Amino acid sequence: MGHLDAESVFLSARLIQRRGPSGKPDQKDLNENMAATQGLSHMIIECKKLFQIPHDMMLQSRNSYVAAETHPLPLEDLGISLKGDPGDYRAFLDASIQSFLREMAEKCRGWHSAPGPEHTELSYKKVGDGHPIRVWKASTEIEAPPATVLHRVLRERHLWDDDLLHGRVIEALDQNTEIYHYVTDSMAPHPRREFIVLRKWSADLPRGACVLVASSVEHDKVQLEGGLRAVVLSSRYLLEPCGMGRSRLTHVCRADLRGRSPDWYNKVFGHLCAVEVARIRDSFPVLTARGPETKL
Repeated sequence: MGHLDAESVFLSARLIQRRGPSGKPDQKDLNENMAATQGLSHMIIECKKLFQIPHDMMLQSRNSYVAAETHPLPLEDLGISLKGDPGDYRAFLDASIQSFLREMAEKCRGWHSAPGPEHTELSYKKVGDGHPIRVWKASTEIEAPPATVLHRVLRERHLWDDDLLHGRVIEALDQNTEIYHYVTDSMAPHPRREFIVLRKWSADLPRGACVLVASSVEHDKVQLEGGLRAVVLSSRYLLEPCGMGRSRLTHVCRADLRGRSPDWYNKVFGHLCAVEVARIRDSFPVLTARGPETKL
């Protein structure tokens, strides 16, 4: 696209230099300039279809550098302890919530700050479990109470996730626990990515705070539509009231999206997490105490 853009500028310069006796460019130059402009416009419109590579080559990206270590477990295996003792997914989810809340109470312990988008806070932590992917934490303040933001995250993903193609609840396990399937688009040559997550939420924490935890799970009712099955190792949202009907949203995430390099996870993935919380924030109207502005 840069080549065509440069060519358009070059042709425009030629139009100035090669004007006829009447002061107008000749028809040949006009045609060349129009062709270059139309080509550039087409590339912009079809940007997600550019530079595609064979499907069988993309299938090989399933064997990413951590793919063998991040296969989701079926629901019945989530509660099994390291000793092989049986458990259940409810205990797994409850333990995930309590562990997350304790970690958030420790504030900055073990976290390293990183630059992020405006009005967001971004940091990361290395986890000593043998898995190379970092945990990223992104925070921002939102002009809505915690319960409203929780509903936006759970039920209105289409309002803040521009890459979402579709999503649905596969199975409701109880009033606040479900298995959710969603598919996101990607810029070519990367394929679509599918996610199947077990998630649980609570809206009755002290002071009106809310929490949501999610992790990838295997489910026999979902067949791969085409693309890659990404793995959410952990996704945690904490929504805390911060006065005047506002909330502080903190998202802690660790995921293997398949087909990405370790360097990408270190340099890009965290920024995407921060962009996500910013999009959730921006999906709400900004309220001001001054009321609507007027033009004088």
